[in-house]
Amino acid sequence: VDYACLPGEVKQHFQACGTVNRVTILTDKLGQPKGFAYVEFFEIEAVQNALLLNESELHGRKLKVSAKRTNVPGMKQFRGRRFNPYAEFRPRRAFVPGAPAIPPFG
Repeated sequence: VDYACLPGEVKQHFQACGTVNRVTILTDKLGQPKGFAYVEFFEIEAVQNALLLNESELHGRKLKVSAKRTNVPGMKQFRGRRFNPYAEFRPRRAFVPGAPAIPPFG
């Protein structure tokens, strides 16, 4: 979606497909839109209708519409690394087989 697009505008664009429960426009750490959104429908049939809007335009930008990809055979869910408050305290030394173990600070 266009970076200036609001959730209400996305909802209005997909309203004819079925009842829109929620629109989530993803943002980066600074709160800037990433350029894509998730639209959740109440009826399953609405998803098929929404797929027909693939390559339709919103704010002068073509949309790429696809169904939710989770639970599709062959797709794995990867949650990424979790936050570790102790990560900065771990020694950052390369492991060299056969080299003597030297404490990190001397």
